[in-house]
Amino acid sequence: MNFNPTQTQLTECDREAIHHIGAVQNFGGLIAVNNDWVIARHSINCADLLDIDSNPAINTRLADCFVPNAIDILKDAVSRLRSDDTVERLFGLRLTSGGKLFDCAVHLSRGNIILEFERHADAHYANHLSLVGPALTRLDPIRDLGSLCDMAAKLVKDMLGYDRVMVYRFHADESGEVVAEERREDLEPYLGLRYPQADIPQQARELFKRNKFRVIADMDAAAIPIEPARSMKGEPLDLSMSMLRSHSPMHVQYMKNMGVKASLSISIVRNDRLWGMISCHHYEPRLPAYSLRTVAETFSQMFSMMLDRMLIDQSEKLRARGRELHDQLMMRLAGGTTLTENLPMIEELLGDLIEHDGISVWAGGQYRGRGNAPTPEQFADIMPALGSTPSSAVIATSSIVQQIPEASSFADLVTGAMILPISRSPRDYLVLWRKPLSQQVTWAGNPAKSIAAPGERLHPRSSFSAWKETVEGLSAEWSDADVQAAEGLRITLLEVILRMTDEVAIERKRAQEQQELLIAELNHRVRNILNLIRSLVSQSQSEAMTVSNFASIIGGRISALASAHDNITRQNWAPAPLSALFETELGAYLNEKKERFQLAGQDVLVKPEAYTVLALVVHELVTNSAKYGSLCDRSGKLAVSLNFNGFGDLEIRWRERGGPPVKPPSRRGFGSTIIERSIPYELKGDADLRFKLGGLEADFTIPSRYIVPIDSCDEKQSFTPANQGSETGTLELDALQLPDHVLVVEDSMIIALDTEESLKRLGIKSVQIESSVAGALTSIEKRLPDFAIVDFNLGVESSEPVAAALKERGVRFVLATGYAEMADQIAELGAESLLSKPYGRSEIEELLGQAPELKAAG
Repeated sequence: MNFNPTQTQLTECDREAIHHIGAVQNFGGLIAVNNDWVIARHSINCADLLDIDSNPAINTRLADCFVPNAIDILKDAVSRLRSDDTVERLFGLRLTSGGKLFDCAVHLSRGNIILEFERHADAHYANHLSLVGPALTRLDPIRDLGSLCDMAAKLVKDMLGYDRVMVYRFHADESGEVVAEERREDLEPYLGLRYPQADIPQQARELFKRNKFRVIADMDAAAIPIEPARSMKGEPLDLSMSMLRSHSPMHVQYMKNMGVKASLSISIVRNDRLWGMISCHHYEPRLPAYSLRTVAETFSQMFSMMLDRMLIDQSEKLRARGRELHDQLMMRLAGGTTLTENLPMIEELLGDLIEHDGISVWAGGQYRGRGNAPTPEQFADIMPALGSTPSSAVIATSSIVQQIPEASSFADLVTGAMILPISRSPRDYLVLWRKPLSQQVTWAGNPAKSIAAPGERLHPRSSFSAWKETVEGLSAEWSDADVQAAEGLRITLLEVILRMTDEVAIERKRAQEQQELLIAELNHRVRNILNLIRSLVSQSQSEAMTVSNFASIIGGRISALASAHDNITRQNWAPAPLSALFETELGAYLNEKKERFQLAGQDVLVKPEAYTVLALVVHELVTNSAKYGSLCDRSGKLAVSLNFNGFGDLEIRWRERGGPPVKPPSRRGFGSTIIERSIPYELKGDADLRFKLGGLEADFTIPSRYIVPIDSCDEKQSFTPANQGSETGTLELDALQLPDHVLVVEDSMIIALDTEESLKRLGIKSVQIESSVAGALTSIEKRLPDFAIVDFNLGVESSEPVAAALKERGVRFVLATGYAEMADQIAELGAESLLSKPYGRSEIEELLGQAPELKAAG
């Protein structure tokens, strides 16, 4: 936001209705028709231009004057017009029978169709069109603004042949500066001259944005009136988009005072703002052919696109530098220190991003300044005025005193200010300062003479020689790029302030709410799990014939639940692959005979609420197959297929073949109940078991709401048994060289006692239990174990020191944990493998059998 708004004083030129001038230049003619193609107005030179006896009569059909082919072409051109700001051009069109060829322009104007025409330059038409390619070739490689403007001036002069061609750029105060020039050698240079804002009236600026091309062929030529001057409603004809529109006497006198006889200008519009102009002067009457002027206009559009590309590139570099600054600030302010404490660092990081002479920060009631900056007392004087400024935008001014008189106390030190509000309430600010400069501006004549006093008639300036003005009390102007960079910095600092103040409280509250939610969710899930386990214990007791058999049944079912829980929590309670269930449950039975199991169809992801149900079902199916079905011997096979039905539900087909003959069970146990009733009861799906002589067949349907298809671009998951590659499915423990002394580090007494009992049942002679790091380290010093099972998380401490001590002494050990992600740290800690909780005797037995030195000889 510019804190120095342009003080526009309207002149007579600003009030002149130049688009209602009611006349055209003498090198062309104009006819206006209504929507019925009936002539409403015409310029009085139409008969001469068209070589007809008299001007077309008002209220007659245009078709009575023009040949049918011309009418058809004109109507087609009108059909392509999309708004009052578009123009259709036609070249070499024969309008009258036996008449000459004309170049035409067609546009709309407040319900009228405007046709403008001038003689066609047939001899040079093709040559004109061929100029576009070479011009584009010369512009395309240029990457800096100065060179682009210089080349544009040269190409336009070569193309159009005017004595002087200037590229004219507007400043923030709407004054213009000649930034590039090509001229006849004997002419006085205008390069670097500034022209006051009033030299181009406000309504002319608006017209230049709509109608980007303007030509005056002869300043001395008489204007050709349009008849009638006003419609029946008293309205003049709007000539905003006219190429022939005549010129105002004020502008003609202005150009004559410069000695100019003919001119051509092309506006350069960017982001709906008048960025500048290509202005051509000639000191004799001159009219390039319409086709050549069209090529020049096309060239200006190419120039505008290349200018836009160049400025966008600069803007992107600036944004990249701003992002870099943002990242550096966020990283270096991460410690929570205040902005005032970090002011030297902020100034260092700003570097050359925004040129400044000093910097101030007011944040949290603290002030600090560096370089050319006001004192705390001086800054406090301007705080009330700053509080009245908008809080959502950067404010830039080259003279803060003009807006805040209290700043006069330090005006000799700094006067330019870039003010960045970095909070809402209370107000905090970062301000970049610039010192006052004694600036000399070279104007094209005295700018004061471009504005008339109230009631005084303004006469165009007659002197355009260099007029130097010394400006005091202003800093260098802040550019658009400066403001853009400052806005990026403001957003970064807002983020920092929020994080240091309000965000801290919000984050604390959010963390507390999240913790309470987590505790409630954990409590809910633990209660569900405990209730499920209690039910499993209760329902499984009728199947067991012995205590050990009962423990085995319960252990298997709980292990299935644990495996399912691992799969769905590995990605934060997300859907997990169905194939992982089969991999986990079948791995212990298939061993190297993986060809005995075939999983067909596309793998899918199963949502957590259904995954644990399927885990129990698959566990019971596998257990039943291992005891009585196709997996109880060495020849049987199992095939599972996955398919989708017409409703998107998943269909699972379980087929056992090659095992012992199957007999239907005489009674339904709890395992059969799980298989047959879990899916219909909990998932509202279907389950069908058929005890055929050749093998068990089971069909299950899982509703689509529990299934997430794996995208086709994802790699299809393959089935790999967990212990694939092991040489034997059952460990012969008697043939193993078991460790004599095992250290168990576990903070849960029940788990520790269960582990101790499992080890002793496997034949371990000595087991030492410790519940803390200190106790474990003391035990290691007293007697070095041959093997260790170490729980990684011991309440409030980690067992890393224990792992380090065992690794240093070369003792084999495994890590016991309920965290699946610990697998990535096994090698780093020196552990042999990971023992996932919950575990029992079979898992310990498998661990002992996997060690090379423990395998049976032969």
